[in-house]
Amino acid sequence: MRAAAFTEPGPPDVLRLLEMPTPTAGPGEVRVRVRTAGVQPFDAALRAGWTPPYLSADRWPRIPGNEFAGVTDDGREVLGFSTLNAYAEYIVVPADQVTAKPAAMPWDVAGGFTAGAQTAHIALEELRVGPGDTLLVHGAAGSVGTVAVQLAGLAGATVIGTASAANQDYLRSLGAIPVVYGDGLADRVRDLAPTAVVDCAGALDVSLELVKDRDRILTLVDHERAAAEGIRVTPPARSGARLAGLADLYAQGRLSFHIRRTYALEHAADAHREIETRHGRGKLVLALE
Repeated sequence: MRAAAFTEPGPPDVLRLLEMPTPTAGPGEVRVRVRTAGVQPFDAALRAGWTPPYLSADRWPRIPGNEFAGVTDDGREVLGFSTLNAYAEYIVVPADQVTAKPAAMPWDVAGGFTAGAQTAHIALEELRVGPGDTLLVHGAAGSVGTVAVQLAGLAGATVIGTASAANQDYLRSLGAIPVVYGDGLADRVRDLAPTAVVDCAGALDVSLELVKDRDRILTLVDHERAAAEGIRVTPPARSGARLAGLADLYAQGRLSFHIRRTYALEHAADAHREIETRHGRGKLVLALE
């Protein structure tokens, strides 16, 4: 099978199209012919040389990608998640890591939906966001932020979203009070009195200044500092059941998901260059068909 993989860590150019052995499914597993796969900062960090403690440091080549959509060997259209290996024509995962793709969900959305939707859902669950809360979402125009804004609104919270000037109308369309990030951000937000924060953009100092209860601050960016500051990070709580519920919200029209750009598999390096800018609205996706 074809896969976008790397044989050593480095800049985006180390990602190359390689011929790899096609995997086979074992007991309790499912094999999916991948049609689309999401691109995340996690993938770029892995490619650049970061190795999470739960991954083998000596397994090469490595295929990035931990969210995908495609068709199982028995013909079911699904979306799902993994740790690695989604930038490939086939992927094998435990059967409980996929769920049915709603018929109304386009393939590009399905391939990029899992990580942003589940991460946002887990973050709000950790922070116990609900009626009476005012949630501040930094980097609200990205894939996680987009979903976090909407889920918080569905939970009855007021939502403040920070983003560039170009994305203010977009945030407003999602139901957030938009605020331009940059110098003076704390002063622009203070009167809105946030009670909880999801930091998708590395705005931890502002978050600590605005919300005194550190148990209600969660960062997706600064994990090393989180422990020292006594704030939250997202636990490994992805599940097929959680994903199914979120996909159902999309199918009901209660949750939207923006795709910024789709790249062909052979242009995965270009997708990594773009994701590493940490700017832009919505999700980047690889298309394999």
